[in-house]
Amino acid sequence: MGPHPAVAAIRLAVRRVLHDVLTHHCAQDRPEPPLVLVACSGGADSMALASALAFEAPKLGVRAGGVTIDHGLQEGSDLRAAEVALRLRALRLDPVEAVAVRVGEAHPVAHGASYRGGGGRREGGPEAAARDARYAALDAVAERHGATAVLLGHTRDDQAETVLLGLARGSGTRSLSGMAATSGRGGRYRRPFLDVDRQTARKACLIQSLPVWDDPHNTDPAYTRSRLRHEGLPALEKALGKGVVEALARTAQLSRDDADALDAWAAEAEGTVLDEAGTLDVAALFALPPAVRRRVLRRAVIAAGSPAGSLFARHIEEVDRLITAWRGQGAINLPGRVGVRRQGGRLVIRQG
Repeated sequence: MGPHPAVAAIRLAVRRVLHDVLTHHCAQDRPEPPLVLVACSGGADSMALASALAFEAPKLGVRAGGVTIDHGLQEGSDLRAAEVALRLRALRLDPVEAVAVRVGEAHPVAHGASYRGGGGRREGGPEAAARDARYAALDAVAERHGATAVLLGHTRDDQAETVLLGLARGSGTRSLSGMAATSGRGGRYRRPFLDVDRQTARKACLIQSLPVWDDPHNTDPAYTRSRLRHEGLPALEKALGKGVVEALARTAQLSRDDADALDAWAAEAEGTVLDEAGTLDVAALFALPPAVRRRVLRRAVIAAGSPAGSLFARHIEEVDRLITAWRGQGAINLPGRVGVRRQGGRLVIRQG
């Protein structure tokens, strides 16, 4: 008799990712077995992911470890992180680290296993600052141990929420594409559960008697994603019927395919409008389809020093008006102290 369907589903999802990691690792002719880490908060999604990694990795000759992040945002978070680390070690994961981060401070600090992140004012509030600090810490742990990949426990439900948040921001096709199955430098971050619903992950933990911790922030209405999860999505399902989460996840994949194609077109078009001095030909830009032109503009302002995470659709729309609705307006000031102005039939983009 095989494992429970929920357990089988999470193991299959992880097995597919590990096969992909192994293929990539072997293509680089690296003799040692790859190390794959799981980022685990102690919640049902990441505990299910940790258990599946612990089961599948030895069968494939993959080393498996874990890391848990203490954001320091709740009383007793350090003790909870230590408890999660013990659970990961009980699954025979090695190495295992509990890493503390300081949310909202400016620069990394070499203080044991402690990192700061999310410095400066930034759109997205405390959730974005915590995310920045978390990924900075995960990057540092992966580099220190030479990990090939870090597995993240985002589920299909998380993907649906991300698509709705992108829709609310009005940030375009790329925002609607949600989270990528593979992201980060060199494809470091992998999300095996994007086709697995949250209930399946929780059921897998129950079947395996895995203790889970439910973060109170996930039910706190002060957080946008929490309100969407507990109020917005249920309201949509009540109005539209079941299947909203699955439909939004499909939208993410279709939007990602479209966005990838448009990004490739923009990368090719950039060479036809950009000169050696780094200025852009306005007439050539005007001739491009709007979706391609805005991507060219976004690429150019990021290259000039504007942080991608602080650059939104409204910023690019303002720059686009220098091309499509020119009335002699002055320079556009963008995040990162990047300025864009129209001068003699060209767009000049400079930092500072």
